[in-house]
Amino acid sequence: MTPKKIVYPYIPNSEPKIKAQMLKDVCASSVDEFYGDIPVELRFNGQMNLPAPFTSEYALRRHIEKILEKNKTTKQYLNFLGAGCYQHHVPAVCDEINSRGEFLTAYAGEPYDDHGRFQSLFEYTSMMAELLEMDVVNVPTYDGFQAAATALRMACHISNRNKVLLPDTLGRDLLSKIRDYLKFDIEIIMVKHNPLTGGIDLHHLKELLTPEIAAVFFENPSYLGFLELKGTEITEMAHSHGVICIVNVDPISLGVLEPPIQYGADIVVGDIQPLGMHMSYGGGQAGFIASRDEEKYVMQYPSRLFGIVPTRVKGEYGFGDVAYERTSFAKREEGNEWVGTASALWGITAGVYLALMGPQGMKEIGEGILYRSQYAKQEMSKLANVSTGVFQAPQFKEFVVNFDKTGKTVAEINHTLLEKRIFGGKDLSHEFPWLGESALFCFTEVHTKEDIDQLVSTLKEVVA
Repeated sequence: MTPKKIVYPYIPNSEPKIKAQMLKDVCASSVDEFYGDIPVELRFNGQMNLPAPFTSEYALRRHIEKILEKNKTTKQYLNFLGAGCYQHHVPAVCDEINSRGEFLTAYAGEPYDDHGRFQSLFEYTSMMAELLEMDVVNVPTYDGFQAAATALRMACHISNRNKVLLPDTLGRDLLSKIRDYLKFDIEIIMVKHNPLTGGIDLHHLKELLTPEIAAVFFENPSYLGFLELKGTEITEMAHSHGVICIVNVDPISLGVLEPPIQYGADIVVGDIQPLGMHMSYGGGQAGFIASRDEEKYVMQYPSRLFGIVPTRVKGEYGFGDVAYERTSFAKREEGNEWVGTASALWGITAGVYLALMGPQGMKEIGEGILYRSQYAKQEMSKLANVSTGVFQAPQFKEFVVNFDKTGKTVAEINHTLLEKRIFGGKDLSHEFPWLGESALFCFTEVHTKEDIDQLVSTLKEVVA
């Protein structure tokens, strides 16, 4: 019996005549012949374990929705996870603007200039520059990890040196990305931390600063939540050896914390996910790089820079690329680095968020996060056998909690919390074994006092 040929209403190429024409155009008599250059040992033989085909959009949608219903999300559960991807409030206007066709679909290339994309990104970079007190900010990279790794490469190109210094408290995912970017020709050296504060050990840093070092990199706030209190000392030590100082910062903290340039940073990087972006598996993050307006920095940027210039019409201005010739769009594989198109949409989104918040809004949200995190730390410190004083330094929105004295692992505690509809802190026991059974708890403006009290009272039951 000849198998029935199914034509899917949402897959045009499943129509037999279209499929036959496509095969004819590539001079193949069958699909098997089309893939004939793939070695037999690499091909899958047999039937894949898949459900029967869905021949209607409704049936497919219903099937997918049943799968998605199995997820446990932050809409139904209290969430205290952070560690690089944060649950912040996303104003409705952010979703409204980034879903408009002139931004969502008209995302690349000069044909879309008249839709306002260049001006929107210019406004974003201008507001980020004001927040950071820097001269130049790029159109976003894919994420903050890429921004950090790229900035380290920029420093090596500028200084013509091939070693960089990183703190040993760096998050292991970020460290992995940096190693991936630098492994071929740049050596990474880890700097010890001060056990009391968590910040960089200045004595060890002094020992490591040599004429071969291109950059010193640190985070403020750090991955583990504490603030680096010796920023000025670090940058002065670095500059005395001709070393570029790179600081990774959470932009939502800058309404209450001074920007890194105030304590000597040369390049500032970070992720703009806190600025109007939902948490999203596999996306929803974008990185920024900022510096002074000096040619040695500007010509090393990998992604596009937008500027404003007067036109031939008096009082009229245009927006466009600055030093376009250094980009991969102009030089292709000879460009400094490759950055694609999706990240530009997140730049527009962050621009909407910053315009909505303004200086006063950024100050208020920063204060609100500080109040919540300090209240949570105060209440959790009252729990028996639980320590919130792992590092004796101020924190912004995250801090480390140690459970060693409870006799329970973080995994066990988080499992019980999950049963009570709470996502507990990020388990640090594998990333940082020297912290013992510790977790990183995050608190943002979405948490109410009742949410924090619920966490503390539930933890009290769990660790008893």
